[in-house]
Amino acid sequence: MPPKPLAYNAELVRRDDFTPELSTFHVKYDTPLGDDEPPFVPGQYVAIGLNNVERPELGSVRRSMSLCSVPEQRDAYEFYIRYVNHPESNNPLTHLLWKMQVGDRIFMTRKPVGVFTIKDTVGEGDSRWRLLVAAGTGLAPFVSMIRSAHLRDPGADLSRTVLLHGASYPADLCYREELESYVRQHGLHYFRTVSRPREAPDWTGDTGRVEDYFLPDRLTELELRLGVAPGGLTPATAGVLICGLQGTIAQTIMRLAPRGFVPDNRRIRKALEVPEEMKPHLWWEQYDNTPVIDIGDPELVARLKEQLRAGWARS
Repeated sequence: MPPKPLAYNAELVRRDDFTPELSTFHVKYDTPLGDDEPPFVPGQYVAIGLNNVERPELGSVRRSMSLCSVPEQRDAYEFYIRYVNHPESNNPLTHLLWKMQVGDRIFMTRKPVGVFTIKDTVGEGDSRWRLLVAAGTGLAPFVSMIRSAHLRDPGADLSRTVLLHGASYPADLCYREELESYVRQHGLHYFRTVSRPREAPDWTGDTGRVEDYFLPDRLTELELRLGVAPGGLTPATAGVLICGLQGTIAQTIMRLAPRGFVPDNRRIRKALEVPEEMKPHLWWEQYDNTPVIDIGDPELVARLKEQLRAGWARS
């Protein structure tokens, strides 16, 4: 049986297309949020959904999406979404979303959820460097966090916040002008990289995937760009938040293991025999509990355990 039809409770009020495959969708509830419905926290997500009217036998589809908007502006929720060219499902949400026009109807859950927030990860009062690692549309929760800091305090100091954004092409580095304004206004450190530079001959910036910033030589280079002594980004001085594809998360975990960064996932911690009392230093957005690294691979687990312990010994 296909999923039953969704009862629409919201409307698309704005849509901005950055590229043919990257868009923002601004969605407004029919009934405004009440005073008894607390605003979301930057880093949380809701589910949006549509009914497949062209193929009703497929029913409805809904997906969890990180919020790109800010709780200080409650009129509509903003989502930053990539069109999925090769979907695993026969009823992909993005294929329905891309047919939408302003004024079209949509379903959206009313209770934001998730703990990928500053409060629930590094902590609001933590003074360490905050490394925000975004692959593609994984940028969404970080835009929300940075925007919210700006709106709460126009004099906010973001000089200890580092945003790393990776995309395939320069045109995919969306929100660039807005983020550069936070560099000027708040001291944000903002680095971006493209993974297909051969197809962008005019690009003169960083190249490679976003997790490549954590390759040994690149990590030292990053430290120098931040004014940190080589080897200075450690669990004692930095916390890392990641949002993006599973490969980005996995590679970041593995490349930071030699520095002693402990992941937050309970199953990974158990496989790596991390002491229960040791706090995590590395968090990521994930909608399920499946480990992002293969904890069934004994060679990988053994290597990561050895690297972690060596990192702890040095720090």
